[in-house]
Amino acid sequence: MSDPVDWDVLHAAAVEVMRRAYVPYSHYPVGVAGLVDDGRVVRGCNVENAGYGVTLCAECGMVSDLVAGGGGRLLAVWCVNADGDTIMPCGRCRQLIWEHGGAECRLQTPRGILRMDEVLPQAFGPDDLAAVEHPTP
Repeated sequence: MSDPVDWDVLHAAAVEVMRRAYVPYSHYPVGVAGLVDDGRVVRGCNVENAGYGVTLCAECGMVSDLVAGGGGRLLAVWCVNADGDTIMPCGRCRQLIWEHGGAECRLQTPRGILRMDEVLPQAFGPDDLAAVEHPTP
């Protein structure tokens, strides 16, 4: 069975958008690309800010591109550094990918392709909120 994800296309898209990153402080550009369930490829790059706490990770930009483009579910994601090498998303960004791709979303990692439930075991998500939702009085 062939893989429905064209990982070469995702890698090329991540490398291309990484070159647009705004990184005047860390000088560490990051690019990310994700395959959406409707076939679109969404992308993002990191955008730094002099107030470091308001810096945007590349994955934030990718999820914004996903939502602004009509939504959908991420099927596969690849994140790269300035050399085009595969890097792991930070914890916050893993949570973003989980929210918009779920357990089945696949992530290219430095150790190979892993499902998000392997990358973020016992993740907290929308189902956890729904499980304890109480009606408002």
